[in-house]
Amino acid sequence: MTDLMSMAGDQDPKDLAAPQPLYKLLREAGAAVDMGEGDDGPGLVIVGNDEDVRHVLGHPEVFSSGIDAVAIGQVRPLIPLQIDPPEHKNYRKLLDPIFAPRNVALIEDQTRALVRDIVEPLAAAGSCNFHDAVAEPLPTTVFLQLLGLPVSRADEFIALKNGIIRPPVNSNEERIAYTAEVGQKIYAVLQEAIDLRQAERGDDFISMFLDAEVDGHRLTNDDVLDIGYLFFLAGLDTVTASLDCMLAYLAEHQDQRQALVDDPGLIPHAIEEMLRWETPVPGVIRVTTADTEIGGCPIAEGRNVVVLLASANTDEQAWDDAESVDFHRAQNRHLTFGGGVHRCLGSHLARMELRVALEEWHRVVPQYRVADGVELLYTANLRSVENLELVW
Repeated sequence: MTDLMSMAGDQDPKDLAAPQPLYKLLREAGAAVDMGEGDDGPGLVIVGNDEDVRHVLGHPEVFSSGIDAVAIGQVRPLIPLQIDPPEHKNYRKLLDPIFAPRNVALIEDQTRALVRDIVEPLAAAGSCNFHDAVAEPLPTTVFLQLLGLPVSRADEFIALKNGIIRPPVNSNEERIAYTAEVGQKIYAVLQEAIDLRQAERGDDFISMFLDAEVDGHRLTNDDVLDIGYLFFLAGLDTVTASLDCMLAYLAEHQDQRQALVDDPGLIPHAIEEMLRWETPVPGVIRVTTADTEIGGCPIAEGRNVVVLLASANTDEQAWDDAESVDFHRAQNRHLTFGGGVHRCLGSHLARMELRVALEEWHRVVPQYRVADGVELLYTANLRSVENLELVW
């Protein structure tokens, strides 16, 4: 197992903008890259080859997704992300139908109307910060409506979400303390919504959860909180990050942008390829439940294993022309939504939002580029581009 301690630390902005060469370096270093000892004990083990990433994701009995995998302000395991089999399947039986393609299709028209309301007034302006004007308000509004939280408080909820995902801290100890405090505020917001729905049901997820059963048992108040907490974070961030990355890519690759303008039918394929190439959620963490190995490299019980989805998505051993962004790629089995039993619950909803957003944006603003003098700054860990200044 290779020790790459020298690669730890703050990432260069250029690496954040174009991380694929670093992923390749990590894959070449070995099947499992040990980052060595940290301040709090053994550091992370990084797995980045496609075959090994799929192996880890496919064996939750050894590589657990439980509460010990990551501390994000929660006080109990988040459902279903931090519940391993066999209990995991009961919650997926409940939640998977809610996000099935047929149900997602039911809200496409209202999503398209929302996108038009957001995008069409921008056309005459000739410029915008795409993150602020489109990427953040669109999925935020869609998901708050679905979850049953007031859209009027969107700025408050986004700040809470950012306090968990991008906390203003300088150490892991500070991060744990800060996110624990923010987490309590999120629980309070969700409890307020639950209390309202206990008194009067609505047409939203929280109301559905309150009436749902798992394995013959009604969900408890804590169950609904733990599902809602996960949805709150995922629903308010991942599509925003994906839109940021996609529009940034297209703004800097005019030929591929024009291809979507000329043939909007190409957009679904382009989305899959940009999800592969950009991978807005680069990795997930698992914890080993026993001594194990990856590619012949031993990994002790209790180690945190970073599963680099983004690296697997650009692994030249698994992809033809891995470093080419091809909107006509015939097969695209990317891992951007994860894999195994913990695969992303909301992938169908995310794809619909992304498709509708790109269709409507390019209908209204077909020609655009990054404003002169702007160097796009990508955030670490979960990729987004908050200074996405576009002109047309």
